[in-house]
Amino acid sequence: MFVIILVLFFSAILGGLAERVVPQGSAGVKHSLIFAGSFLFSITIIHILPEVFSLAEDPMRLGLFILFGFFFQQLLEYFTSGVEHGHAHIHDHMTGASRVGLVVALMIHSFLEGALLTHDSPFHEQHESYSLLVGIVLHKLPAAFALVATLKSDKQMTPQVWIILVLFAVASPLGLMLSEHILTLSSDSLLALFAFVSGGFLHISTTIFVESSPNHHFGIKKFVVSLTGAIVAILTEFVL
Repeated sequence: MFVIILVLFFSAILGGLAERVVPQGSAGVKHSLIFAGSFLFSITIIHILPEVFSLAEDPMRLGLFILFGFFFQQLLEYFTSGVEHGHAHIHDHMTGASRVGLVVALMIHSFLEGALLTHDSPFHEQHESYSLLVGIVLHKLPAAFALVATLKSDKQMTPQVWIILVLFAVASPLGLMLSEHILTLSSDSLLALFAFVSGGFLHISTTIFVESSPNHHFGIKKFVVSLTGAIVAILTEFVL
């Protein structure tokens, strides 16, 4: 678990630092975001949702949790302006309250996705895969990139931005540690958590697709990148 904690933490830190050297709006950033969205969407479809429904005694109840998670993520984006799906929303004058709302919403989201990696999940008794971890890392990199781009002013990494980046980086490891060692959730509660977070993943990944296609224009490059993300997700799920 220690290795997973380090991977989660440093993926966020590296994503934030990448904003210093990678131009915003570049084709590479856009395609990386599409790849990550496709990977996350694919893992949700082929890993999390089959896990949830194959073990559920009441699948319709868990379907409600997926729906709740979808709209809860939409609520969080009221405070984050879409930072968690790589959208850098530049504010000339962010107030203290708006920064607090942004950080709290991002930490809630990251905490929940970190909790998914607990080995107490009944599904881990049947199937062990690192695809979910890879999907979370790929999602966390552009989120941290957008977070730094949104918060920093005059192209400087202020101490406040560093503190916020670190808080974001520790949220997922904290969710993992609490779910692993402190929160003793029943199997039904864990499945409900998986369903809830998967709804958020569906919202994030589909939003990435919509935002990457202005005026619903079909782009062959976007299609190829999306398809590649899905293929890599399948290989990660069934090979690793």
